[in-house]
Amino acid sequence: MTNGTTLTRSDVKPAPFGFVRPQGLQHALEALAADEGAKVLAGGQSLVPLLNMRLAAPTTLVDINGLPGLDNVVVSAEGVHIPALARQSDVLASPEVRRVQPLLGLALSHVAHATIRNRGTVVGSLVHADAAAELPTVLALLGGHLRVASLAGPRDIPADELFAGPLESTLRHDEIALRAFFPALAAGEGVAFAELARRHGDYAMCGVAALVRVEDDRVTAAWVGYLSVCDVPTVVDLSLDDVGDDALAAAADVAVARLDPVGDIHAGADYRAHLARVLTVRVLRSAYDDAQARVRAGRAEARP
Repeated sequence: MTNGTTLTRSDVKPAPFGFVRPQGLQHALEALAADEGAKVLAGGQSLVPLLNMRLAAPTTLVDINGLPGLDNVVVSAEGVHIPALARQSDVLASPEVRRVQPLLGLALSHVAHATIRNRGTVVGSLVHADAAAELPTVLALLGGHLRVASLAGPRDIPADELFAGPLESTLRHDEIALRAFFPALAAGEGVAFAELARRHGDYAMCGVAALVRVEDDRVTAAWVGYLSVCDVPTVVDLSLDDVGDDALAAAADVAVARLDPVGDIHAGADYRAHLARVLTVRVLRSAYDDAQARVRAGRAEARP
């Protein structure tokens, strides 16, 4: 009994579905292609609750956890390649990932709780396309992409083409996301991330990520990404001359004017706009400081 309402077994258990544990990628793709109602199961931290609440009712689950070669993160000078089965906790713990693209670690530290991160996957969060999640906004801000495959062959989906609407990506039903690519932080760039939630581990009422490029103490480019503000992860390209209080406040006003905040039971649209304005100032200043610190560190390393 909950709040005077009796919950029956059918209220908290999934609808019946078939289950396939493929022996290889080809088998997995064939199983998806054979059933338009099939869904891929990787970490399951988003899908399983939806199944239990019957907000999703796939006819078949294709469990890819046994597929080889989908769990080793590859870090290069170009960026971070995260395969479909790489757990969020492993990516967060990687010093190489933090070195090449520190924004990933900054954002992942805000994702739910350690128990969730131990099972949840980076790629699964991207495919779930929740505008209140951290990783979709990070991918969009950095201009990354998702590599997917079907029986017709592989293709790359740029981040700005991946998120079609609330909890809706542009993957076709017969495609499996194989890996995500997050570009490396370039010389002269800095990043920052901040979000506000009612309780630790809750979805944010508003989150903001920033990427700032500097040259000779001057800001040459600035981008800000927003989560839990609009229906989809949203990135704003800002013109920012300096990081004085007036300039940052003006930039935040411009950014919020380009957003279309949504309201829900957790926060109204006006309150989300206010939070976005406050956090925008905070992360722009922090990203600038981060860029400057990295420039100074690079100069120190270059000295004989």
